[in-house]
Amino acid sequence: MAGAPFVYDEPPIHLARMPNPSIHGPRPMPDAPSEFRYKRVLLKVSGEVLMGDQSYGIDMKTVDVVAAAVAQVAREGVEICLVIGGGNIFRGLSKAAEGMDRANADYMGMLATIMNALAMQGALEKIGVDTRVQSAIPMAAIAEPYIRRRAMRHLEKGRVVIFAAGVGAPFFTTDSGAALRAAEMGCDALLKGTSVDGVYTADPKKDATATRYETLTYQEVLAKDLRVMDASAIALMRDSDIPIVVFSIREEDSLRKTLRGEGTFTVITNKAA
Repeated sequence: MAGAPFVYDEPPIHLARMPNPSIHGPRPMPDAPSEFRYKRVLLKVSGEVLMGDQSYGIDMKTVDVVAAAVAQVAREGVEICLVIGGGNIFRGLSKAAEGMDRANADYMGMLATIMNALAMQGALEKIGVDTRVQSAIPMAAIAEPYIRRRAMRHLEKGRVVIFAAGVGAPFFTTDSGAALRAAEMGCDALLKGTSVDGVYTADPKKDATATRYETLTYQEVLAKDLRVMDASAIALMRDSDIPIVVFSIREEDSLRKTLRGEGTFTVITNKAA
């Protein structure tokens, strides 16, 4: 055939970088910065966090703060991917969705997560962090389709990957999407950044007597109905043996401190403390 031959300009992904944690155990971390507990993590940020002090929508000052925290650890060698909820714009189970078909309402929620993902991508790239958005719902004009091997290649190259549109199907929350992507990426931990610094016996904003758990098992979370994440997400993390770390993303330098094992947080694992 006439013309220059096609040349693939990137080597294929190393199979050694793609173990199944449930079969091979924790992924080896030869390049991990010594002060960090985890080399590759998925950060789940609730949509409500991005509202800041507003009652609705996206507060770009808050987005910039979260982006700066992500950029800091990414530049220090941590491979990080994100899942952002859509509750600041639309939630399929919200009062605003009353009377709507559940599937349609959930699809609207997925579109909200894409809006948040694009806002976060803009904030990260504004400060010089290479970022890719991958959507579970194909929309080629604004985001890459979700392709597992491509996402892993991005992480290996030091890019931040934002997974949008949940799992691409209704009746599943972004918690389930975060758990699924964490398992698929072979993450060492799933970090859940919220507005409180861990898991409490009750809502600390409503109950002054609520106490924080230092550690929990997945079974305790399910048995006590603590609602850290939905039950399907908890079950997937339990089966994949990936710890969940719940911390406050609103506190200064909290992401970096949590990755170093400092600060205040709750760790959920298969083994009791």
